[in-house]
Amino acid sequence: MAIPTYNEFYRAVLDCLNDGEVHRSREINNYCADVFHLTTEERSALLPSNRQTVLSNRVGWARTYLKKAHLIESPARGKFKITEAGVKAVSDPSLVIDNDYLGTFQSFREFFTSSKEEKEEVGSPEVQTETVIESTPIETMDEAYKKLTSQLADQLLANILAQDPYFFEQLVMDLLEKMGYGGELSEPSEVTSKSGDEGIDGIIRQDALGFDKIYVQAKKWAPERSVGSPDIQQFAGALMGKGANKGLYITTSHFSDKAKDFVDKHMTAKIVLVDGEMLTSLMIKYNLGVSLVHSYEIKRVDTDYFNNDNE
Repeated sequence: MAIPTYNEFYRAVLDCLNDGEVHRSREINNYCADVFHLTTEERSALLPSNRQTVLSNRVGWARTYLKKAHLIESPARGKFKITEAGVKAVSDPSLVIDNDYLGTFQSFREFFTSSKEEKEEVGSPEVQTETVIESTPIETMDEAYKKLTSQLADQLLANILAQDPYFFEQLVMDLLEKMGYGGELSEPSEVTSKSGDEGIDGIIRQDALGFDKIYVQAKKWAPERSVGSPDIQQFAGALMGKGANKGLYITTSHFSDKAKDFVDKHMTAKIVLVDGEMLTSLMIKYNLGVSLVHSYEIKRVDTDYFNNDNE
């Protein structure tokens, strides 16, 4: 099954704490995972940021929202206990404990309202808060980042396709330099296509001392056009003619399965394939053709500063 959303963990968290004892975060996480019969893979699945498991993130936000509604409390760092209000809620098996229910508590509504006008609109406890949210704030940020990055990648590719082939060849060499190839050499790369060097569009030094060369083929093709096995075979022949053992084939389109299979089985030279999707991803990662618009820092409490024990 899919990992439940944070709000689907509300009752499980309360059930875990319903014995009246103080429980640690890890105990609650494991209890919730057991209740929903999560697999080992689901328990260890990471957020896109790779800094936290999806499970601990979602259960953590479930605890946060339950605390805001005063259904649970935290008597110490990383420790939680159910309140009288929480016991009352969990004792009714027919009660749906969701964001609408939490919205009946003033403290929870205040947490979700950011202006005086919004607070006045909430009014009586019978008015429920609109918090129909399936993702945690971190997941929402991650998802928004992925969407923005995907949109940026599409825009990058469109701009590349609007340029002439020589511009694309130079772009590829610029990218390789950004990635660190060539080290501190004054001229680590060279675009060769204009000099009639058939089959090779560029050459870049692999290391700072220039001991090894990587030969590059750059194809600016429409996304729907596939780079096939014959194209890669031709490139492999050009590498052989140079006595080269390393080649990089970069395209704005994609590679056919036969082209990939040829590369996997080719023993004479190591050939790396980079398609349009990977190309734009590398450009974004190494800041080529893009500029920073906004930067957000997500911070958390430094618990070591406030507590020096080794719990």
